[in-house]
Amino acid sequence: MTDTLVRVEKGTADAEEVAAVTAVLLARAAAGNDAAPPRPRRTTAAWRRLERSPGFRAPHSWQG
Repeated sequence: MTDTLVRVEKGTADAEEVAAVTAVLLARAAAGNDAAPPRPRRTTAAWRRLERSPGFRAPHSWQG
């Protein structure tokens, strides 16, 4: 087994093509992901599960 960073799984690529792909991947990894700030994650589900709802519902409720 050789000590290579990138390996071609299918097809044939010469050394110049592998070097170009490696350069693009390393440039993207070095750039980071500062363009979009991470969105806050929800802590609760936006929907309700029936088994977690209370047993009684008002007769005038739309969920009736």
